[in-house]
Amino acid sequence: MGVAEKQSKQQAELHSKLWSMANDLRGSMDASEFKNYILGLIFYRFLSEKLVKYVTTKLLNQDKITYEKAWQNKEYKEAIIEDLIKDSDCGYVIKPEYLFSNLIKLIETGNFDISILSKAISKLQDSTFGNASQHDFENLFEDMDLNSSKLGRGEAEKSKLIGTIMQKINDIDFEFEDTEIDVLGDAYEYLIGQFAASAGKKAGEYYTPQQVSNILAQIVTMDNKDIKNVYDPTCGSGSLLLRVAKQKDVKVSSFYGQEKVGTTYNLARMNMLLHNVPFNRFDIYNGDTLEKPCEQHMKMRFQAIVANPPYSANWSADAKFMDDERFSAYGKLAPKSKADFAFIQHMIYLLDDNGTMAVVLPHGVLFRGASEGIIRKYLVEDKNYLDAVIGLPANIFYGTSIPTCILVFKKCKKYDDVIFIDASKDFEPGKNQNRLRDEDIEKIIKTYKERKEVEKYCHLATMEEIKENECNLNIPRYVDTFEEEEEIDLDALYDELEKIDKEDKEVTQELNKYLKELGLKELK
Repeated sequence: MGVAEKQSKQQAELHSKLWSMANDLRGSMDASEFKNYILGLIFYRFLSEKLVKYVTTKLLNQDKITYEKAWQNKEYKEAIIEDLIKDSDCGYVIKPEYLFSNLIKLIETGNFDISILSKAISKLQDSTFGNASQHDFENLFEDMDLNSSKLGRGEAEKSKLIGTIMQKINDIDFEFEDTEIDVLGDAYEYLIGQFAASAGKKAGEYYTPQQVSNILAQIVTMDNKDIKNVYDPTCGSGSLLLRVAKQKDVKVSSFYGQEKVGTTYNLARMNMLLHNVPFNRFDIYNGDTLEKPCEQHMKMRFQAIVANPPYSANWSADAKFMDDERFSAYGKLAPKSKADFAFIQHMIYLLDDNGTMAVVLPHGVLFRGASEGIIRKYLVEDKNYLDAVIGLPANIFYGTSIPTCILVFKKCKKYDDVIFIDASKDFEPGKNQNRLRDEDIEKIIKTYKERKEVEKYCHLATMEEIKENECNLNIPRYVDTFEEEEEIDLDALYDELEKIDKEDKEVTQELNKYLKELGLKELK
């Protein structure tokens, strides 16, 4: 069985199990809630099996004993705990009795209680306290409320429901030993996507379709395959950050992000660990990026920045920000009701001189006036940071049908022009969302890389052109997609209509003959 076929089979099995679990939980809670339980339990299984593999292959491979046996020996136990905590590939401890596989045995024998799982999770997090991994594990499972009344009336009902979900998760063959060890991580992203689709706009705030993530990732790694650091100021589930590292021949040393929503912040940390990113190679911060940016991040400069900020979000636009280095040079702040340019300014400030930044935004940023027009003029005309404007199809994001665009910024550009690409008409229609196909993505990337004029698709605009348009970046001003309608031959159309009229009269006469014979009223 080939790699792609194996992945497809495993994902299909996961999807089937997922909806089965969702049906068990549906009714008592909505998708945004039962998502937390399913993903949390999948993540606990992952951590459990990862630890067992680490212990057996790295720590006990010469001793020929199991983790359970070694734990019973005081010297072995102390050495194992020390190694697990210190090694960045792990950073946590799960006692043998709390391993996912042993909890499944309790479920199968009727001895499982939800309090045991609660204790297991608590002990896992306690094992990181005071250690380098604490920040990345702290409150990681807080959204999986095992005391919630929505799980059942009493302990017995709760235990039965969670036990059922755990058994279904256990039935999924993730094949960790296989070369496709990332299958679980890929399936995890798919899980988030499916729930985002069903949960609507709220979930859509943190999930970026993989096709769009792929475009951003290819753009920021096009000129640099050895990325020292990648940053996302509104990182959501972390999928954009991880997509950068998935590019062919690309190496990313460290990942940085900030996320305002606590639940999504937890997902981002889980997602990093699920993709085998060691805890000392990522730093995800919980907080409002514009109002309270991470102090550590503000001291850094990033080689690659990717983002899909919440569209036209509100922010304070407090006058104090006029003294903030991120915004002070522009002379204006983004309006309170539209923080799009505030996010752009924040990212530009943190962009390394030789870095690349790609961000997805609504089309309004291309042409809105007032303070946004002043900021846009400063970025485009005064600083010449804008490298590309790429128009995307409508309805490709969860929770919104509006068309969006990708803006690419570089502080040290190779070219003086700006490439405008209109990719709005290339997509595969879908029932809920439209989808960018592989060939659509390839066309965008090829066009951006080659920077050649393509009729009705892309245009290289000089700074003079942009100035003539008063820094209005609306794509139709630069890419003419007008299709001339075919000329109508009026004489031929008149002849056709006469022919139809004549045929209609002949048919009516024929029908009237039969109607007359039957003694019925004739047609006029």
